[in-house]
Amino acid sequence: MSEARLRSSQVAHAAGVNLQTVRYYERRGLLAEPQRSLGGHRMYPAEAVTMLKVIKAAQRLGFTLDEVADLLESGRHHHRRPDAGLQARAAHKLAEVEAKIADLTAIRATLQDALAAGCDDLMTCAASNCCPLPFVELATIAPADAG
Repeated sequence: MSEARLRSSQVAHAAGVNLQTVRYYERRGLLAEPQRSLGGHRMYPAEAVTMLKVIKAAQRLGFTLDEVADLLESGRHHHRRPDAGLQARAAHKLAEVEAKIADLTAIRATLQDALAAGCDDLMTCAASNCCPLPFVELATIAPADAG
């Protein structure tokens, strides 16, 4: 008995993506090229749905498609570099996320300070010594110093 095969639209629907995403991932090599029916329709194995869900989950975690492709490729090979696996990549991605959180926390604090200071006009605030926004120093640079 042969394995059940799904058409592109069925795979897309089951994975919660659009048809263009399925074709794009196929062109990028993230999704294996499927067999074709006698009528020329792409016929994917059921595992394609899982693969699409894994790719989308990795993207939600902040991995780029290039990084996902590398992760998938390293998972296919038993002789891989220690820095190519999920553990190393996840640790690196976590460090990136923590850096972004630190940046966003600083931005939030600065905006809260600007609200508390009553800043209402960008140019007036920039020229004020009490402005909490980070461009105060820029406003005091002499034109000759700027170049």
